Amino acid sequence: MAGLADSGSNPDVDLLYDINGLAKAAPPWFDRIMEFVGEYGLLFAMVLLVLWCWWTVRRRGGEDAAPSVAALAWAPLAAGVAVLVNVPIRGFVERPRPFNDHEGLEVLVDGKTDYSFVSDHATITMALAVGLFVANRKFGLVGLGIALLEGFCRVYMGVHYPTDVVGGLALGTAVALLLSPLAMALLTPVARAVERSPRAGWLIRARGRHHTEESRVATGTRNGAPGAEERDLAA
Repeated sequence: MAGLADSGSNPDVDLLYDINGLAKAAPPWFDRIMEFVGEYGLLFAMVLLVLWCWWTVRRRGGEDAAPSVAALAWAPLAAGVAVLVNVPIRGFVERPRPFNDHEGLEVLVDGKTDYSFVSDHATITMALAVGLFVANRKFGLVGLGIALLEGFCRVYMGVHYPTDVVGGLALGTAVALLLSPLAMALLTPVARAVERSPRAGWLIRARGRHHTEESRVATGTRNGAPGAEERDLAA
């Protein structure tokens, strides 16, 4: 696999130079922004997006609140599992960072001594995005956009080949999707149990909405119960 990067005529290397060349042409202040965004900013944005989705699901309530929160809980778990899966992949492939084999790259982050394939940042953001998509499609689409932007930033920064990013996006997607049925089967009952808890129920739905819906159900049951009309008339 490492030999894929040896030839300058390789499309992977050509695309690396094309994207990283944008960093050379950009002013230093813009590169500093891209360095922060690619290293920390987009990961933080994904975490905020997951929390925002959780807050929205919680406020809306409804019968799908518990499954949605379970899917949101799976998103960070999927990211963690994907990173663990990546450990043996990196050790098997042993692909050096692009700046170790190619001169003239504008490297925005120093101290990268581990292997390049596959990108952890791309893997994490895509796993979070796919898990988010399972919970809520609108938020998931935004997350997918963030994951793609993260992949672009990693190549722009000169720390990954494009195929490192593609591999990370594929790995994050595979883990989040393939293990999603099992994860939902395990996490949904837990979320429903939390929903019924007097102390922790607010994690699934807002307290006020929970009590309001219970009151509506109780009222509907009384009004719709057999003989309810006769009892009212008799009173």
